[in-house]
Amino acid sequence: MKAAIVNEFKKQLEIKEVEKPTLNYGEVLVKLEACGVCHTDLHAAHGDWPIKPKLPLIPGHEGVGIVEAVGDGVKSLKIGDRVGIPWLYSACGECEYCLSGRETLCLKQENGGYSVDGGYAEYCKAPADYVARIPEGLDPVEVAPILCAGVTTYKALKVSEAKPGDWVAIYGIGGLGHLALQYAKVMGFNVIAVDIQDEKLQLAQELGADLTVNGLKEDPAAAIQAKVGGVQAAVSVAVTQKAFEQAYRSVKRGGTLVVVGLPHDDLPIPIFNTVLNGVTVKGSIVGTRKDMQEALDFAARGKIRCQIETASLDDVNKVFERMINGKINGRVVLKMN
Repeated sequence: MKAAIVNEFKKQLEIKEVEKPTLNYGEVLVKLEACGVCHTDLHAAHGDWPIKPKLPLIPGHEGVGIVEAVGDGVKSLKIGDRVGIPWLYSACGECEYCLSGRETLCLKQENGGYSVDGGYAEYCKAPADYVARIPEGLDPVEVAPILCAGVTTYKALKVSEAKPGDWVAIYGIGGLGHLALQYAKVMGFNVIAVDIQDEKLQLAQELGADLTVNGLKEDPAAAIQAKVGGVQAAVSVAVTQKAFEQAYRSVKRGGTLVVVGLPHDDLPIPIFNTVLNGVTVKGSIVGTRKDMQEALDFAARGKIRCQIETASLDDVNKVFERMINGKINGRVVLKMN
């Protein structure tokens, strides 16, 4: 099968033929149709984070395809089913986090396209218990980004504990942010979109943003405080320290900052103001299998639509270059055939 391989950090991926994965107990073999390109894939290829991925590595955790073979012990899936292979590739199922519905915190979890090979390939294997069941009628190319960008932002909004009618700010209207905006609207929130590019703010308006703020032209936190008195929740999916600081300052008393993006910097939190104003700061990492089911259901009912463009697996290095230069509006999805 053809696959894109990270052999060395910060080097171009190698496109080459490799052996198809062989199945172990409880696994399925998926013939991939598409795989979304996430900024996490770029971090993996560059070895940016303290916990390094395995090498060599096939990146990708937004893979969608058809089950071609099932291993011993698989009863929940059959050949011909369409599934997705997400970031939460597997978890232990026995620890306090798994047993309490917080499986994304499992210390023994494996992550697709990071600790195990992922979806930048024609085939991928995965544990049947952890693949996402793709609802009928969804295009595999269009649904691929829901497996990470979608479920991640949906979960972030859930943990914000904002209620219908509350004001919510989304910092960064890119691959994640433009989906966060849509989920926020269907969840009943009033949404403020913050970005530094007018074309992304134009997209935000088209997607239903109630207000937009260009962070290069004005201080978004000051603007938000002046216009609506602060937001109940600010979700930052941007990858700059400044955006997180601004998101923190845009929250009203008793509100919540939800941290999603992963810049290299620390987040300085003013202790006095945090205590005095009763502000909550939460980290939110992807979503559980239940969150995934809910996020996909919104898409199946036509409530969520990812803005995508497609590319071939052979062009993955060009896609990474565009991502580095901030030239992607929405999400790029690799088509395998």
